[in-house]
Amino acid sequence: MSATNFSRRQVLKGSAAAMAMGAIGSLGGLYSRQALAATGNPWSAPVSSPYGALAPVADQSTGLPLLLLPAGFSYASFSWTGDRLADGQPAPSKHDGMAVMRGHGNALGVGRHGRGNGHGPDMVIVRNHEVGASTTPIIAPGTYDRGAINASGMRAGGGTTTLRFRDGKWLDAEASLAGTVVNCAGGRTPWGTWLTCEEIKSNAISGEGRKHGYVFEVHPDAEQTTGRPLVALGRFSHEAVAIDPRTGYLYLTEDDRNKSGFYRFIPNDRAGRPGSLENGGRLQAARVRGRPNMDLVTARIGDEFQLEWVDIRDPDLDSALAPAGFKDIGAGETLSGPFAQGWSEGALRMSRGEGIFHADGKMFIVDTSTGVDVNGRRGRGYGAVWVLDLATQRLSALFVSGDQSAAHNPDNITVSPRGGVVLCEDPDAAPSGSPDAFGPGTRLVGLTRSGEPFCLLKNNVELTDSQIASAGKVIAEGDYRDSEFAGACWSPDGRTLFVNVQTPGITLAITGPWMDGPL
Repeated sequence: MSATNFSRRQVLKGSAAAMAMGAIGSLGGLYSRQALAATGNPWSAPVSSPYGALAPVADQSTGLPLLLLPAGFSYASFSWTGDRLADGQPAPSKHDGMAVMRGHGNALGVGRHGRGNGHGPDMVIVRNHEVGASTTPIIAPGTYDRGAINASGMRAGGGTTTLRFRDGKWLDAEASLAGTVVNCAGGRTPWGTWLTCEEIKSNAISGEGRKHGYVFEVHPDAEQTTGRPLVALGRFSHEAVAIDPRTGYLYLTEDDRNKSGFYRFIPNDRAGRPGSLENGGRLQAARVRGRPNMDLVTARIGDEFQLEWVDIRDPDLDSALAPAGFKDIGAGETLSGPFAQGWSEGALRMSRGEGIFHADGKMFIVDTSTGVDVNGRRGRGYGAVWVLDLATQRLSALFVSGDQSAAHNPDNITVSPRGGVVLCEDPDAAPSGSPDAFGPGTRLVGLTRSGEPFCLLKNNVELTDSQIASAGKVIAEGDYRDSEFAGACWSPDGRTLFVNVQTPGITLAITGPWMDGPL
């Protein structure tokens, strides 16, 4: 079957998905309504949450008050840093991007895990770990770099783990990819695999001469993950990737402050199956038509640009020193090889490209530091969300934050099956005081149907040694409330929102009355 046909069946399957098409479709004109309400200016404060005020809620797994949530919501944690995986090795730290793969019943199945216990289907979740060099790297079926990556003999400590969830309960976790570094975000493919991205632009850094800065495909059955890099997708500080199911094109973000390109990849093989991306293709960088080297490090709500694309001749080109006069960066900084090639052809730049998510013919793209800081430095603001209409290739500023209280450096993004936008905060710097009425802590920020930001929930992870011991965990005592949220993703039926607190490393499954609001 073609990738296009498979993808449409996956998107349209079930009544919840059908409802989502209408809900997400309403976002098409969201930026214009928001621009009308806000006269193009960034949002300076959140609105009241349609789900209500927040209060501490105990974790159903440990009894600890890890989150502030609205009334009626509950959650269960699983696979903390240091918890044992199925093979006995400790779960790695720095939980980051992730996505839900359907369990039994999807096109790929669940391999040796079989079909569960006869109740609801397993949900297979692949989770990134944003670890660099480590003395205790992951041991996994798919391994890329086995050699030392620094002078101290440390090895590549990043990779992925694979979790299973069924009937509202966590089941188990196992390692799936090893030998990679700084696995930040990524994206789910229409054929049910996970693309994990290395957020590093490097030349050879391994004792084996291995390069890093690639994308890797992870199969929901860990044993089928190969560990082979998708070199044609470019070597740069990858953040995230999303696929247009209609064309099979991949869209990719780069996180390299004020020298971040926006890319797409046209595969040679669009069969839509595991391994098909290994057959190469064409990497391109976005350029604003008629406005070469357009600067998007600042924005106003409703800004709109027509994109076109330029080819990147050598996706694996080494990084190089930025040319003299390149603005808004420090002395001695480097440009990734793909960015340098695109820039020479007039490609645009963002500040720090982060999450990207496909919904109903549009790409929702986060630039985490769009704007200007208190010292007037460009590309160090509080962030923005852009929307690319794939049919017209028009890029529009949907949401711009002008203050940490509205949204403080959104990072990962997801859209619910009902069409609601959720942003994970990852502050560039500790907030100055509390960003809202509920005290300190990073947040998940939602957007209303008219584009207004609201605080959905907050990080409340502040633990003593005695609390940690009583929960049977092995993390260090501390206040983790400023740690970023990462990896927000929905179950296919929209009933459960999964998310990570990156440090100390906790995965959470949140349920509640989502229908009471826009999510």
